[in-house]
Parts: sequence; structure tokens; C-alpha cells
Amino acid sequence: MIITKREHACLVVEHEGSTLVIDPGGYTAAFEVTNLSAIVVTHEHGDHVTREHLDRLLAAAPGAVELFAPAGVAATHPDYHWQIVGDGDARAAGPFSLSFSGGKHAEIHRSIPLVDNVGVFVNETLYYPGDSYTVPPHAVPVLAVPASAPWLKIGEVMDYLDAVRPARAFPTHERVNSDAGNAMANARITAVVESHGGSVTVLQPGDSIDVG
Repeated sequence: MIITKREHACLVVEHEGSTLVIDPGGYTAAFEVTNLSAIVVTHEHGDHVTREHLDRLLAAAPGAVELFAPAGVAATHPDYHWQIVGDGDARAAGPFSLSFSGGKHAEIHRSIPLVDNVGVFVNETLYYPGDSYTVPPHAVPVLAVPASAPWLKIGEVMDYLDAVRPARAFPTHERVNSDAGNAMANARITAVVESHGGSVTVLQPGDSIDVG
């Protein structure tokens, strides 16, 4: 299974000739994939999903594409055939097994309503929590860990990594950082993951890792 990081929060996962896209949002440049099987959107914010990305990806797909998201995404983008998912749900799309956990976005500020958010576990290997600190119910071989956001401070990310203890991790959701901010966040993330015997790979947009 090959994971390619796109800009900000978007991930592309390839396995057995099929492709899964997670969170194609507004901070992500247009990209192409082959043999698209499914799209997962963790929540409704524009840095995680746009109509432009959805329409382009679906128009280029060779066959039917399954769309998975929490109820808030379906309400915000009602013109698509979503499969609504929430905490504890499991689905399959082509060679991808998907399990979902969590339910709400992390708090930005008490004055801003919380929206639906789900984390997704792909093939019991890759976990991405969306915009949350949801700890999944199983061990995490590979964690895509948010590194910067209006709702995030690095100490909370470090506590989250202490709780999850992934074997491998890579930072994501970092587009709003400066280079100096990313270097600081990456150092903190690496220190915690390595303290538990894991490893961190810092990926630039377009970089890939093979997770077996």
C-alpha cells in the first residue's frame, strides 16, 4: 500500500491497482489519480473538501466511486451520493477496508459550533483523525498526524502521540505553517514518536511512502 501526501490535509492511497483519496480540500492543488475507487471526507471545512476537487476526480474516474463522510458533509454538499459514516462504522471499497471513529471536530473556540468529524483507518494500517485528537480503538502502524491548525497547539499533539504511540508517523495539515513553524512542529512530533520506538518521515507534497 502506497501513501502519497498532497498539499495540506489530502492523502492518496494506492493498493492493488485501486486508489483512495482522503480530504481533497482547498489548500490542495489539482491532481490526477488512476482507478479511483473511493473518496473519504473527514469533515465539511473547505480545507478538507471542495466541489472543484470532487467534480474533477469523479469526472475522471473510470467507474462508480464510493463517497464516505459524516452527516455534516452530506448536508453541506447534498448533490453527491454520500454514504454517511460515524463512530464504529466499517465499510469496504475495492481493496480498501475502512473503519471510522470519533464524531466531532476539535474545538477552535467556544463561540464556533463544532462540526461532525470522523477519523478513518485504512486497511488496519493508516489512521488519519481529521481535525481531532481521536484515539482509535486499535494499534496504529502508520499515523498521519495534524501538525498545525487554528484548533491545535503542539503540546496537545505531543499528548496525542503519547496516547496513540504509532509505529510510524508523518505530519500533515501543515499548510498554514511557515517553514520555521513546520521545522519546530516536526521536531516535537519526532521526539515523541521516537521516544516510544517509532519513526517519523516528513513528506513534501507528492512524496510517497510504501507501508506494505
